[in-house]
Amino acid sequence: MDRNINLTEGNITRALTKLALPIMATSFIQMMYNLTDMMWLGRLSTKAVAAAGTAGFFMWLGASLVLICQVGVSVGVAQGHGRQDLDDVKKHISNGIKFNLFIGIIYSLLLIVFRNQVIDFFNIRDVETINLAVSYLVIVSCGFIFHFTNPIFSAIYNASGNSLLPFIISSCGLVTNMVLDPILIFGIGPIPALGIKGAALATVLAQIIVTLIYIIVSRKNRELFSHLKLFSLPEKDYIIRIFKLGFPACLQSGVHAIISMILTRILGQWGPTPVAVSSVGSQIESITWMTTEGFSTAISAFVGQNYGARNYERVKEGYYSGLKIVGAIGIFATFLLMFAGEPIFRIFTPEDSLAISQGKIYLWILGFSQFFMAMEIASAGGFNGLGRTHIPAITGIVLNGLRVPSAMILASTALGMTGVWWSISVSSIFKGIILTSAMMYVLKKGLRFN
Repeated sequence: MDRNINLTEGNITRALTKLALPIMATSFIQMMYNLTDMMWLGRLSTKAVAAAGTAGFFMWLGASLVLICQVGVSVGVAQGHGRQDLDDVKKHISNGIKFNLFIGIIYSLLLIVFRNQVIDFFNIRDVETINLAVSYLVIVSCGFIFHFTNPIFSAIYNASGNSLLPFIISSCGLVTNMVLDPILIFGIGPIPALGIKGAALATVLAQIIVTLIYIIVSRKNRELFSHLKLFSLPEKDYIIRIFKLGFPACLQSGVHAIISMILTRILGQWGPTPVAVSSVGSQIESITWMTTEGFSTAISAFVGQNYGARNYERVKEGYYSGLKIVGAIGIFATFLLMFAGEPIFRIFTPEDSLAISQGKIYLWILGFSQFFMAMEIASAGGFNGLGRTHIPAITGIVLNGLRVPSAMILASTALGMTGVWWSISVSSIFKGIILTSAMMYVLKKGLRFN
């Protein structure tokens, strides 16, 4: 399983696709974690779905913090491989893991201590939903150390050209989660029905399994994980470089999460059903952005290795090859969401006709933006591979930030709650156009190598 792909030579489309397909499959598996939870919780109650979706925003914020080290280590490892500097690769890995563990522990403690205050932010006017959300948040917070660890291992292997291993290991976690979800939520034999707590516990146990497998496999990989000195003090220069590379992506994702939390608070005035619809709908929409982010990771690794090797033409050709593929994914997602929204949504809330009707509208509105969102994410991968992580961050922060005033304005009109969803879709269209145009301009103008 330790077969790395050399991205600096050979057929571009074949190399990019061979790396990308397992990453896309891994991203799909990550998406299925949340979809599995939503599917079973939808059979429990709409309030349980709304509660898990509300607490899920803090998992999103945690994933944003992970991006500091995930992106920083990924770029460092990819460019180090391109230069054939294995010592530099190991130092990025060692310092990235230490930094990431520190961030994860602090974040987990903050959420556990301030669990009631952070859930109260959403102004949900239903006591049962609030209590369910707090219970879910506490359990997943206790397992955040594993949520933080696994993406770093995945980023290391992906940047090294071995995307198959993370896919296999993530599959083990998904199978564990799928088996445990119904057992722990509804109970079986001597195992009591834990409800929403069971969904949270199933997710944590699955992540623990994934971490253990990564540790066992990585101990055998002497090329990447020998002499890492995890218990020594981190090296200041590497921590600073990892932070500079990863913080823009973290800031972009974090701001996006906070803005989504504000939009959910706006939706809260219409009750728990629109909150549940947004939670389920965003998971369905992740068919596009999770699979596209998987391909974006492949583009980042490809661009990073060839940029490190100073191969400009190959950087350019690899980006455009990837853009064609993600564009096709975006077009497929557009048709899927716009014309098959109702039967898809019915899978997750089969007994709630109001949620189904609102969910159909949500997916139809978001369907307009899927192609452009795919192009945006692919172009972000290109910029990340070049080490210019600030460009997609600035674009995302500014245009995501405009969602709040536009949502408030549109929601006060006859559009009502659908105005919130239109603000999301329109901003995604503009992000895709602007960021893709910027990447094309950079490639046309020419690259300056470090």
